[in-house]
Amino acid sequence: MSPAGRPRAFAMEGVLEAAMRLFWEQGYEATSMAQLREATGLSSASLYGAFGSKQGLFERAVEHYLAGPGSVTDVVGDEALSPREAVARMLHGSIDMQTDTSHPRGCLVALSGTVRAPGDDEAAVRRTIAARRAMDRARIRECVVRGVATGELAEETDVDGFTSMVHGFLLGVSTQVCDGTPARDLHAAADAVLAAWHAPSARTADA
Repeated sequence: MSPAGRPRAFAMEGVLEAAMRLFWEQGYEATSMAQLREATGLSSASLYGAFGSKQGLFERAVEHYLAGPGSVTDVVGDEALSPREAVARMLHGSIDMQTDTSHPRGCLVALSGTVRAPGDDEAAVRRTIAARRAMDRARIRECVVRGVATGELAEETDVDGFTSMVHGFLLGVSTQVCDGTPARDLHAAADAVLAAWHAPSARTADA
């Protein structure tokens, strides 16, 4: 039997799921500890004891997201796929995930970080989110570099510019989803982005 005064054990998975959904729907700054207590069913003492702070809980919720719904973009790092196929699966998979009505719409990484809040914890949150965006960008860039190396893209391809086009579209999907853009339109837009991924031979043939 637990000693008197010891906090009651709780299911970590359920707590992280509840916190993730709240941060995903409202963002970090707009989510209060009172809302987190209600969503998780835990007291402030239990939340602080387990996570140290609201920021600590957010960081764990982001990890939970990236291991779950957010893992859909990990396919871009799959070197068993052709570079173009990896990017295509990332874009279309992300659209499917972000428009799924079984959870909040959009992408937690794109939507939950504060932009201008001045506090130290908000700055740390921005760094957490920015680090994930930087990782996604780096993996997309590796795909573009691989595309050039394998002949999927012309040698003169502007690697950084092409990377920005793909990454910018990926980040922009969340805004469009939240504005109500239908999934079919977003998939069509992704295909338009992918249409720029031409092998040199295809360009020559079309000339």
